Amino acid sequence: MESFTNNPPATFESVWAALQETDRLQKKNAMQLERSSAEFAIRIKKLEELTGSWANSHGSFAENYFYNSFEKGKVNFFGEKFDDIGLNVTHHWKGLKDEYDIVLYNQTSVALIEVKYKANENDIPKVVKKADTFRILFPHYNDCKVYLGLASLSFLPSVEKACIDQGIAIIKQAGDMVIIKDTHLKAY
Repeated sequence: MESFTNNPPATFESVWAALQETDRLQKKNAMQLERSSAEFAIRIKKLEELTGSWANSHGSFAENYFYNSFEKGKVNFFGEKFDDIGLNVTHHWKGLKDEYDIVLYNQTSVALIEVKYKANENDIPKVVKKADTFRILFPHYNDCKVYLGLASLSFLPSVEKACIDQGIAIIKQAGDMVIIKDTHLKAY
């Protein structure tokens, strides 16, 4: 046989007390959730800062690696001899601003090298756009040929193919050497 407990009938006071206790518990849970969410947001922000710091370090390493490789050689690249080199060249004019990781100069040509730690296909349109912004920001080079290059410590075959299709030089690390693939290069 089943046994039933007889509960006394609910009174206004008992219902009111239960509602107040439920409200108190909901507020307490909401405050705990808010506090947990705030702590979680702080942890995420710290993680993003740390990850950004690592990415910046990798990018800086790659830029310096390729810059030093070009600086040492300072001879013939893309079928031309370049006389000067710039690192992280930045300019802004009339609301337009751009940065060029490595720039090689001579009297008739400029080579703009975008450097990535690991190149991906999304980088290709950004590299192509560099030619346009460079001509706007540095109009005294408008009569010069502008060559584009993508330098990276790591290339997927699809990224190399996209560079070839766009006429962008491929510059990559192979052991302690830098390999430049530029037979498909076009002047922008």
